[in-house]
Amino acid sequence: MERGNFVDYIRIFCRSGKGGAGSMHFMRTKFNAQAGPDGGDGGRGGHIILRGNAQLWTLLHLRWYKNVHAKDGQNGSGSHCTGAFGEDVIIEVPLGTIARNEETGEVEAEILHDGQELIWLPGGQGGRGNSYFRSPTNQTPEYAQPGMPGIEGWRILELKVLADVGLVGFPNAGKSTLLSTLTAAKPKIADYAFTTLTPNLGIVEYRGDKSFCIADLPGIIEGAHEGKGLGHRFLRHIERNAVLLFLIPADSPDHRKEFEILINELEQYNPELLDKQFLLAISKSDMLDDELKTAIAKELPDNVPVVFISSVIQQGLVELKDMLWEALNNNNNRVISTAE
Repeated sequence: MERGNFVDYIRIFCRSGKGGAGSMHFMRTKFNAQAGPDGGDGGRGGHIILRGNAQLWTLLHLRWYKNVHAKDGQNGSGSHCTGAFGEDVIIEVPLGTIARNEETGEVEAEILHDGQELIWLPGGQGGRGNSYFRSPTNQTPEYAQPGMPGIEGWRILELKVLADVGLVGFPNAGKSTLLSTLTAAKPKIADYAFTTLTPNLGIVEYRGDKSFCIADLPGIIEGAHEGKGLGHRFLRHIERNAVLLFLIPADSPDHRKEFEILINELEQYNPELLDKQFLLAISKSDMLDDELKTAIAKELPDNVPVVFISSVIQQGLVELKDMLWEALNNNNNRVISTAE
């Protein structure tokens, strides 16, 4: 998805370096014209390496970086000299980046920690020089190995946002407003669907100088798991969130049904998402009286903690932060069934 300065998907052509060829060389000295084989090995081809950088939040810096070629290793030479290794290429990526093989879809690397380095595409092995093949029965081997080729092909870099809490809800549920109230983030807020087109992150300050990260994610619509709306481009981001906070507006015609649709979309996309901690917030609750709150609470599942909030008048936000902090520090994950 490429919107403004947020890029979370990059397609690039990669080629790691070819290994250098081994040398077929024989030593000749002033007093011995046939001193034996002394061909050195070829140098290894350059690796393509991924390195995690916590200061990066997007793949924007790679947007025009479409071809990545590591250097080839140098050939070996006489006097048992090994060829120089090819220069490695280091690609810095934000935490949460996954590298895939475009052809097979296989995940080849995953970066989760700052400073973490993984050899994504190894360079080709250098060939052996003829001195390696010398033996009692073959004193003058007249052959050496060529270098091994590098790995090349189209690859995908895909970013999945790393945040402690992910906000999940239909468009216009109040997610961006809540994020701007709880944190210093300034997401775009407007009274129309899909105002948020890319994830927004913010840090929530909690008691005792504690904090946690919360992500405002683009709204789900029914059929998102099939690619409708922002589809998979949104759903992949919530795979990284430890806790999912569902937002349903107080003026929804059917709060229970809306919650079940959201759960179903997550289940259809990836059933493992149901193993996460779930919390439910009824937003825009300043328009409700106590009687209506009681009626709405009776509609909702008993096994999901519910809080009524209003970002506009700061209602229920302290209770919400307490619930989120407790959920983040609770190791007992909750499995939700839409039948409950």
